[in-house]
Amino acid sequence: MIRLHHVPGSRSFRVLWLLEELGEVAELKIWSLTDGSLRSPEFRALSPAGRIPALEIDGRVIFESGAIVEYLTETRGRLAPRPGTPERVDFLQWLHFAETQANILQNLNIHHIFLRPESARSAALTKLDTKRLEVTMRAMEAHLAGRDWLLDSFSAADVMFGFNLEAMFRFVRPEAFPALAVWAECCKARPAYRRAVAKGGASAIYTQDFYELNDG
Repeated sequence: MIRLHHVPGSRSFRVLWLLEELGEVAELKIWSLTDGSLRSPEFRALSPAGRIPALEIDGRVIFESGAIVEYLTETRGRLAPRPGTPERVDFLQWLHFAETQANILQNLNIHHIFLRPESARSAALTKLDTKRLEVTMRAMEAHLAGRDWLLDSFSAADVMFGFNLEAMFRFVRPEAFPALAVWAECCKARPAYRRAVAKGGASAIYTQDFYELNDG
């Protein structure tokens, strides 16, 4: 039995999408970001920091989405270069770059959505994190120019950006990033991605298509 502890629109989508790509059937346990349940002893027993995701698999619990993605590719033998091969370094680099970018997106979610009252939000910090996001997107744009995927073929490195795909163009418009926008749409067109969206539910985070930068 595989059980994924999941919040729609969160980092756990990465894991759900990868499970679909691998043909693994998982039971979903849905949690909320706002009702305090992630701070409960029940969930903290699965994920000590009270963060999604946690995956019950192969007789144990794994938390941290990057660790889960590496474990799944290694134990299922698909969607990642083998350890010791030259392309493995590129795989690991993009796998962890996804989390670098995700942390910036998380900050922008806090600035634009979660921080209350709105008067507590910092326009300067929001602008800074938007610029930091643009830096990561320019790096991806340069890398993706003339290629379909982050590696020579589709891999779990692409899947690791599952959370980011939903978020990045809510804060930075896509016009300056044509290769990145095409890659994002190719990811979203994959049948496994669509199955994961259908099973995991719509994002519980975003209520707007785009969040304008307030220079106030």
